[in-house]
Amino acid sequence: MELDEIVISKAIIERFSEKFLKSTSVDVAVVGGGPSGLVAAYYLASAGKQVALFERKLSLGGGMWGGGMMFNEIVIQSEAKDILDQFDVRTRPYGDGYYTADAVEAISTICSKAARAGATIFNCMSVEDVMIRDGRVTGLVINWSPVEMAGLHVDPMTIAAGCVVDTTGHATEVLKVIERKADVQLRTPSGKIMGERSMWADKAERLTLENTGEICTGVYVAGMSANAAFGGPRMGPIFGGMLLSGRKVADLILASS
Repeated sequence: MELDEIVISKAIIERFSEKFLKSTSVDVAVVGGGPSGLVAAYYLASAGKQVALFERKLSLGGGMWGGGMMFNEIVIQSEAKDILDQFDVRTRPYGDGYYTADAVEAISTICSKAARAGATIFNCMSVEDVMIRDGRVTGLVINWSPVEMAGLHVDPMTIAAGCVVDTTGHATEVLKVIERKADVQLRTPSGKIMGERSMWADKAERLTLENTGEICTGVYVAGMSANAAFGGPRMGPIFGGMLLSGRKVADLILASS
């Protein structure tokens, strides 16, 4: 077989265009491709929802890739082990109630399972704005991350979404846009993003799960975004709360639909 570079280019353009066109209107748009976003996308897509996930970086996985300080092992607590079991990620017990897993195996497997469940994943795309109709977020305004990084004046495009999940971690990127540009109050004690506090793993893991939920009409928050929104502490390189939060937000969305 003689390979033709033009056929290769056409195949990429046509197949990507198919994916992008199908994702101009989705049931759920997940913003942030870390562990909580990928887990949420997996459970939602497995339940038959049309899901698009947008990650601003080239690679997915958030902080899970690097484990702790680039020691690429992760720790989870026993409450989250069944999620990694469901994803067929191998774990090893460590002490009382702790488990470790290879960070690369964990996030690459979760990413693959989410895609195979039917979630459409877009990397190198950033959310620069939201659509608001009658006080509700109804979609996302997206652009290529390199456009944003280069400071180019390139107009974005828009997708419609039944609901949006902010799983952008410490940055709370979607919530910051809403706070800055929309006349919408967040369901935090202050009505605004309260900001992340200093590390306290035990408290942070509990609050990550407690703070997961609908933060304004049509927008849910999960993972570290939930703690940053509600003023909770960071948890460091333990990832059980991320996994549990991703599953919880999917369950909440499914229960409301």
